Amino acid sequence: MDVSGVFPPVSTPFDERGDVDRLALQSNIERWLTSGVRGIVALGSNGEAPLLDEAESDSVIAAAREAVPRERLLIAGTGRESTRATIAASQRAASLGVDAVLVRTPSYFKPRMTRDAFVAHYTAIADAVPVPVFLYNYPAVTGVTFTPETVAALARHPNIAGIKETSTDAAQIGAYIDAARGEAFTVLAGSAPGFYAALCLGARGAILAAACILPKACVALFEAFQRGAHEEARELQRRILPVAAAVTSGFGVPGLKAALDLTGFIGGAPRPPLAPASDDAIAAIRATLGSVEDFL
Repeated sequence: MDVSGVFPPVSTPFDERGDVDRLALQSNIERWLTSGVRGIVALGSNGEAPLLDEAESDSVIAAAREAVPRERLLIAGTGRESTRATIAASQRAASLGVDAVLVRTPSYFKPRMTRDAFVAHYTAIADAVPVPVFLYNYPAVTGVTFTPETVAALARHPNIAGIKETSTDAAQIGAYIDAARGEAFTVLAGSAPGFYAALCLGARGAILAAACILPKACVALFEAFQRGAHEEARELQRRILPVAAAVTSGFGVPGLKAALDLTGFIGGAPRPPLAPASDDAIAAIRATLGSVEDFL
């Protein structure tokens, strides 16, 4: 499956009652698609997926598929704590028209999440789901991670298409790429500060929170790298860094939603227990965005 390019992991807007706002989601997606992104990732971490119930999750996927034309890719996060629930969510997502599913590592029982547990979990999912499966590694949140040996084993499965690696650890990204060498398996960068470095190591694209705010800049970086314009790519990387820090490690999902509001998208309030960004956070984000106005 060719996923070369940039994917924003889109936020989930809520209406004044706190329900999923399908029309706002579709409006945002239509704007993101004008920037040259390869497709959309719904129900990722930035989509507040852990805070949505199953019916809401299916509603987000259905609304996104209506907005994403078939020549663009729609990937949906379907990871749950149990293998059974993940298979059910992934099968529903496939029936709603997603092109692939992104499956985070289960993590509640951390000490039991061994190589064998991960291989059994993801093999069962890939065997049961009719669309390609992407692994989702986010150790900063889950507290568990794939070893290169686990990636090597899973990359051999014909329906496991790749991994999103949400770190800037160049050694780990390189180890994953090496582990999957010879397989039809794609490594996608999941952290904007390491985007350029990941491309140099062999990543084929990226799923970046920063691409929700600066989709044009992220696409421009990818395209500059593709044509060998490394100085341009590095300069774009430098310019993206402050925004990436603000909407990820700095202020998280509330900061991302505030940045969306400041840039003409529909962000709105996050779902509790997440609290809206503070006035000070919004002021800091506004100042950061001022340095990249030509990409907004």
